[in-house]
Amino acid sequence: MAGQNKIIVILGPTAVGKSAFAVKLAQKFNGEVISADSRQVYKGLDIGSGKVSRDKAKSYKLKAKSYLYKGIPHHLLDVASPKRIFTVAQYQKLAQKAINNIFKKNKVPIICGGTGFYIDALIYGCKFPEVAPQPKLRKQLEQKSTEELFKLLKKLDPKRAKTIEKKNPRRLIRAIEIATKIGRIPILSKKSFPYPVLMFGIKKEKEELKKLIKKRFFKWLKQGFLKEVLKLKKSGLSWQRIEDFGIHYKTAAQYLKKEISDKEFIEKSLIGLQNYSKRQMTWFKKDKNIHWLKNPAQAYSLVKSFLQKGHLRRRIKTTQI
Repeated sequence: MAGQNKIIVILGPTAVGKSAFAVKLAQKFNGEVISADSRQVYKGLDIGSGKVSRDKAKSYKLKAKSYLYKGIPHHLLDVASPKRIFTVAQYQKLAQKAINNIFKKNKVPIICGGTGFYIDALIYGCKFPEVAPQPKLRKQLEQKSTEELFKLLKKLDPKRAKTIEKKNPRRLIRAIEIATKIGRIPILSKKSFPYPVLMFGIKKEKEELKKLIKKRFFKWLKQGFLKEVLKLKKSGLSWQRIEDFGIHYKTAAQYLKKEISDKEFIEKSLIGLQNYSKRQMTWFKKDKNIHWLKNPAQAYSLVKSFLQKGHLRRRIKTTQI
């Protein structure tokens, strides 16, 4: 099949089944999966990030930063220490390297994830300002609440404050870091990716998505999500750092500190995850290149045609980091 130097993207909100679908496509069309998830990059964030498990078989050899799941190589998992912030620029660089390695094997890269910022940075080729991490400043900022971080950014760069995700501490800290260094967050132009790209979005009806989120959350609890959070704490992470990884990590930390009850932990986690899925869809709906699927099976004929011919309507965009 003429799939060389063409890329497939699977995206959508949390819990819709992106990972399982990506594996099916990889098996059918000779592909390898590259994660586009801002939590799955971290070592130790396994259950709560929905990370695929590693195949138990040991009779294979893969490059670093890759492992097999259901016989399919997966990349960009466990590539960063949770003790340090991993930037979108770092993701972009590692993902591009993984794509090139997959192309060398005459296989199809399948980008899969729910972090729209990562996907956009990779597919539309944003160039990020070269501002090195500032450990001292980050340590100070990590002690602040998301509300305090947002107020600080608003003072430093009001224009960026209007577009940033207000409840994402990692983005807020990075934005403050850059604004502190160069005075403002520059508007970045996006350019077309050098390869044809086919983008699929998986979506569900509102009530069905709520049920899927609830089902997966309780599955995480059975798998040992709270033990995972305790393990992160014992490894040296502060409670504040753990809370930065997302609403369910935040509520888990609060619960383990006995700040909230069992009922509050579950209710706040589910509401937070549902709100997160809404924010994901708000981001994705802006991109008119995405083919939205109610049934993933609809994709197979489109993929087959794409790999044989290859085409994508492209537009030049602008964004801010």
